[in-house]
Amino acid sequence: QGPTPGSRGSSRPNRAPVKMVKPTIVDARAHMLGRLASVVARQLLEGQQIVVVRCEMINISGSHYRNRLKFMEYLRKRMNTNPSRGPYHFRAPSRMFYRVVRGMIPHKTARGQAALGRLKVFDGIPHPYDKLKRVVVPDALKVTRIKPGRATCVLGKLASSVGWQHAELIESLEAKRKARSDAFYQKKKAADAIRAKAIKEVDA
Repeated sequence: QGPTPGSRGSSRPNRAPVKMVKPTIVDARAHMLGRLASVVARQLLEGQQIVVVRCEMINISGSHYRNRLKFMEYLRKRMNTNPSRGPYHFRAPSRMFYRVVRGMIPHKTARGQAALGRLKVFDGIPHPYDKLKRVVVPDALKVTRIKPGRATCVLGKLASSVGWQHAELIESLEAKRKARSDAFYQKKKAADAIRAKAIKEVDA
């Protein structure tokens, strides 16, 4: 039978309402680059929205000198006749981390592109993420994965040595953010003390 009079004749099935997933904000400070990227890539493919902040504080195993040699070798890889066509060598720590995650995702498929669309990466902690709860990934922390005494380097320092020019800006913005955060914490601690004292007096 055809569509009933007055209907549009649509055969599209009724879809369940889409559930909004709250983004998970990961503080990347003192995490190992590859291990953090693997966890993030898996969660992205499972549909989670992830925001990674403070990418300039990520650690890489191996000395700074060794990692810089590897990166300079990577900079030599380009199109011979027209380098503007790629490959593109990201210098910002956040984009370096993005590239590592991209390599762990089938980013040339629709599923991979959708997964990468759920990822946001930042140097420092910009607004509004400075006022939201941040988490860490215990399986990717340096203290749980690197033997004491082993050589490591910081992604921000490596990026500065190969052309990233915003390290001082991020450092000044982070200092201002930490000052605001400390002022908020002191105010909150004083308010909690007053409240606890009032409750104690009422109970007495």
